[in-house]
Amino acid sequence: MRSPILGYLDTVIEETAHISAGDVAGYIPELAAADPDRVAIALCTVNGTVYSSGDVDHRFSIQSMSKPFAYALAIEDHGLGAVLDNVGVEPSGEAFNELSLDPETGKPRNPMINAGAIATHALLKSDEESSVERMLKLFSQLTGRQIDIEEAVAASELGAGDRNLGLAHLLRAAGALAQEPGPAVEGYIRQCAASVTVRDLALMAATLANAGVQPETGEQVLRRQTTRQVLSVMASCGMYDAAGDWLSTVGIPAKSGVAGGIIGVLPGQIGVAVFSPRLDPHGNSARGIEMMKRLSEDLGLHLMDTGRPARSSLRETRTVIVEGQPATIYVLQGDLVLSSIESLVHEIIEHPPQTDLIIFDMSRVDEVHAVARRTSSDMATKLVEEGHQIILIDPDETVTDFQDSQGRPVERWSPHRLEQATEGPER
Repeated sequence: MRSPILGYLDTVIEETAHISAGDVAGYIPELAAADPDRVAIALCTVNGTVYSSGDVDHRFSIQSMSKPFAYALAIEDHGLGAVLDNVGVEPSGEAFNELSLDPETGKPRNPMINAGAIATHALLKSDEESSVERMLKLFSQLTGRQIDIEEAVAASELGAGDRNLGLAHLLRAAGALAQEPGPAVEGYIRQCAASVTVRDLALMAATLANAGVQPETGEQVLRRQTTRQVLSVMASCGMYDAAGDWLSTVGIPAKSGVAGGIIGVLPGQIGVAVFSPRLDPHGNSARGIEMMKRLSEDLGLHLMDTGRPARSSLRETRTVIVEGQPATIYVLQGDLVLSSIESLVHEIIEHPPQTDLIIFDMSRVDEVHAVARRTSSDMATKLVEEGHQIILIDPDETVTDFQDSQGRPVERWSPHRLEQATEGPER
């Protein structure tokens, strides 16, 4: 059975297909040759389930989406205080490749612009391994696979890296660079040339969402305090001179890259990633931003939304005998958005119900968002098509118009009909 969440991601791609504004990053020859029509989207829950759609196996360079993770590694190496002595946390309000130094301290304003990212990379310890090797090792831990450099991209960027080298010399002159300019820029550029997919990026974002714990492996890759700092800076500085507009419309910590990727993080719930190579004037993916806006609105991602859904909508699953029939009961809770109802979808797909009668108990549900209603309808349709009978228990009528996607109403029961239910066989 295919998850309806995948169908939702397909729809996001389909309904943003008309967006063709922007151009690929022409100032880097290898990126200038990118196929502008490539598109992909992925999300990963903090429980480690990844959903993706589009060109999911296409690899592209991570670019500036590496900056939050280099910042995290620098904090792990030296502690936050020492890193703050070298790189600030204030939004610059300027383009990503501007020289933005604090007029009083002389240090870069934040680690998400190039000047700050070069200074951050120069801080990474490189005793037994080079700084680039350490970054690749971190990427590999975060994604669960070996991450390598896309050498053609690295060479192309090094050949077009005069501005970054100029930034590094100015940083060095200001006493804000811990390395010689040449090695610092080469290390930074190679860090940005790591080859990833949207699935990789969703896992990386989900690790930040999960307080530094990689969702699939359970490994504590980064400390909780480190991820909090990284997410704070991503929220205010991650989208360059469009950061204010991003925070007010999409409303989650994020970081973009000039190859066309964007990652976003909803702390405690999910990591998301999108890819589309055409860039807007700020250097962010034009279609990617629209996909992220759609995800934010549909999934209730905005940090300033007052409603906070449960991490999982599925409170309990049990098999009972009710009115002489075996039935599988799924007890739901909280506000249902896609990120919380995913636990129910995952449970049904991984452990299909063994009874013809399926009961969804929504007595503890407060609100159901539109995308969760659609996902639930799609799930109900699939179950009905496989021969199941669906019953809804919704005493507060939280959902007044629930039906499967074929327009068939779902039968409703009073909670009293379950009072005489007896425990059935274990699932």
